[in-house]
Amino acid sequence: MKEVLKYFPDLNEEQLAKFEKLGEVYREWNAKINVVSRKDIDALYERHVLHSLGIAKVQEFAKGAKVLDVGTGGGFPGIPLAILFPETDFYLVDVIAKKIKVVNEVVKALEIDNVTAEQRRAGTFEDRFDFIVSRAVTKMPDFYQWVRKNILKKSTHELPNGILYLKGGDLREELQKFPKATEYSLSDYFEEAFFETKKVVHLPIKYKL
Repeated sequence: MKEVLKYFPDLNEEQLAKFEKLGEVYREWNAKINVVSRKDIDALYERHVLHSLGIAKVQEFAKGAKVLDVGTGGGFPGIPLAILFPETDFYLVDVIAKKIKVVNEVVKALEIDNVTAEQRRAGTFEDRFDFIVSRAVTKMPDFYQWVRKNILKKSTHELPNGILYLKGGDLREELQKFPKATEYSLSDYFEEAFFETKKVVHLPIKYKL
């Protein structure tokens, strides 16, 4: 929890309570259904919660915005972002039913009312969103094909509508077909060693008919 407070000191009481309870709830559910690796559960706030919130350092989400989290797994980055932006609507999807079960139980336990989570595959629905977020579920060319039709036409944020992707390492080859992609190094925002090679990639996507 101290890692979150270090970089997000202006949380209100409700947000603080949710973030504080989050660790306990994940430990409880992870013991039943493994959605976070055993070695990472002790570093949950740094490696999952703060990592997820790295997206917020690149783009804050507006009231009424719609954000899709593809391949959410146990609810990252969607759940931490939903706590941080309670007036933004988050839609979390994953193909694995047991992971969505954990997400829904966490959402219920933390009383997060701006999250909808379903077992669905990306590319199988027509809903449109301001941004699509994810944590390295596949290479960008494949991810782009999955979600390119799910972007809203009108941009209302500082960054154009599109993908905000958490990824690590050297991405030059992966992004060579996307000259408009911008890499944001999380080491510019967070000083912990874990973030040295971690990035947020913003890829603007034009509305498709």
